[in-house]
Amino acid sequence: MTRLRAALGAALALGLLVQPLVTEAQQARKIWRIGLISVAYLKIEDTFFQHLRELGYVEGQNLLVERRYSEGRAERFPEFAADLVRLNLDLIVVTTTPAALAVKNATKTIPLVLPNSIDPVGVGLVASLARPGGNITGTSQQAPDIFAKRLQLLVQAIPHVSTVAVVWNAANPANARSWREVQEAGHVLRINLQSREVRGPSDFERVFAEMARERPDALLLVGDRLTLQHGAEIADFAIQKRIPSMFDRAYVETAGALMSYGADENELWRRAADLADKILKGAKPANLPFEQPTKFKFVINLKTAKTLGLTIPQSVLLRADEVIQ
Repeated sequence: MTRLRAALGAALALGLLVQPLVTEAQQARKIWRIGLISVAYLKIEDTFFQHLRELGYVEGQNLLVERRYSEGRAERFPEFAADLVRLNLDLIVVTTTPAALAVKNATKTIPLVLPNSIDPVGVGLVASLARPGGNITGTSQQAPDIFAKRLQLLVQAIPHVSTVAVVWNAANPANARSWREVQEAGHVLRINLQSREVRGPSDFERVFAEMARERPDALLLVGDRLTLQHGAEIADFAIQKRIPSMFDRAYVETAGALMSYGADENELWRRAADLADKILKGAKPANLPFEQPTKFKFVINLKTAKTLGLTIPQSVLLRADEVIQ
């Protein structure tokens, strides 16, 4: 009996030692399957997948990515969401709030990661940033008083600014909060705001005509996937009409905007990849708080300033993280 017990004990111990090795081997052999929904290919996606590669998920080896691009047609998001849910993927990543809402309506079980979100609580995606609940987590670009900071930088760089045209996508439910914050900041700074709403690509021509007629002192872009898709077009218009512009994403200043101030988007996408890694290793999105920005980037385009005939005060230049000559 003693020998039998010893043998059973040895077998059990061996099993406990072998099990982790078996699990690790299974993990190593697994092909992870991720879905991606976006309005179009965005270069920032490369940051996400490059960091996943650094974490051990290599596309073409142990990672399969199902990409769905709407080419600016938000009405296709429900179709894409249903399609990816049918594939029973390990994870879905989306780049815009309307796509996230479509996925939320399509599944309560497949984990969803939303990088660089605007207002996930306000639009009903999650219960709170600290405790998302459900199957959704991600990173948020919002920070207290960020729109006040953008307007303040405009006023400090161009002291004569009193009227600012605000270009924003009213079809994106997350932008309702952004517009409220812009209004609050404008009231505090005593700036007259002109709301220039777009809901689709065809609206930009109308908005440009309105701004050409009303002649604001400056332009503020509320960035989302629709407005940023047309970022170069907006910046070109602003230069042609000699309107200084403030964008909210550091990666679009080269399109010709005068300035940009916002969360470091590369950081937010890398942190979203970290969240994806945790989920693929077994963590529940419900227990992973939405992460908020810790790094911000202020960029000034002096080439555009020269074209507009503006001299940016030295005090403002010294605060910039990057100055484009």
